[in-house]
Amino acid sequence: MSSTESAGRTADKSPRQQVDRLLVGLRWRRLEEPLGFIKVLQWLFAIFAFGSCGSYSGETGAMVRCNNEAKDVSSIIVAFGYPFRLHRIQYEMPLCDEESSSKTMHLMGDFSASAEFFVTLGIFSFFYTMAALVIYLRFHNLYTENKRFPLVDFCVTVSFTFFWLVAAAAWGKGLTDVKGATRPSSLTAAMSVCHGEEAVCSAGATPSMGLANISVLFGFINFFLWAGNCWFVFKETPWHGQGQGQGQDQDQGQGPSQESAAEQGAVEKQ
Repeated sequence: MSSTESAGRTADKSPRQQVDRLLVGLRWRRLEEPLGFIKVLQWLFAIFAFGSCGSYSGETGAMVRCNNEAKDVSSIIVAFGYPFRLHRIQYEMPLCDEESSSKTMHLMGDFSASAEFFVTLGIFSFFYTMAALVIYLRFHNLYTENKRFPLVDFCVTVSFTFFWLVAAAAWGKGLTDVKGATRPSSLTAAMSVCHGEEAVCSAGATPSMGLANISVLFGFINFFLWAGNCWFVFKETPWHGQGQGQGQDQDQGQGPSQESAAEQGAVEKQ
């Protein structure tokens, strides 16, 4: 019994010891530096960006009142959300004639390209920043000794900076189009029953676009974070060291020449 209990205890301790060794090997002070701190912000705001856009859902609607006393007021409520393929969303338009009751209609527009690109970029940013944080905290020596890692990190950071600018601008334009297509006035304008004299149409539920607006804001915040981090990542690359070395060599080369020129001028005056 004692041997089995001791074996069980050692088995329980081995995973704990591995976790403790992993945590001890992390350089938590790296997070206090701009390079690590900005990576944490990028990781958080990537979650905020794709989470706010991907989880959005709203409702729009209209009221149709037929002049025919046989039919009551009809309320139309249309739910929509990510990925904003509005042309696939159906709703029933009431008809005021006695032969038929309703007609199937669709919202107008497909704005899935900009929305899906925005969310996909946020997901890729989330995974990349998480992997970069693991390298910064756990394998810092490998990052500093191998010059390829800073170069790859710099190129990826510049790429994400450009993509975030494109994604935020494209999604901002797409969101403006989504707002225009989901207004209650746009809904009533698309229904033929509202253009005749047999019915009176009025605006219904107005969609709340607050979460979608915040997602665009998070997109531009991600752009500024990645753009600002380009400088700190560039300082880790060999290119930054080469520039400083050339500047020092030029200063050293100019120093003696200036001193010799000053000595020659003093001799001539004498």
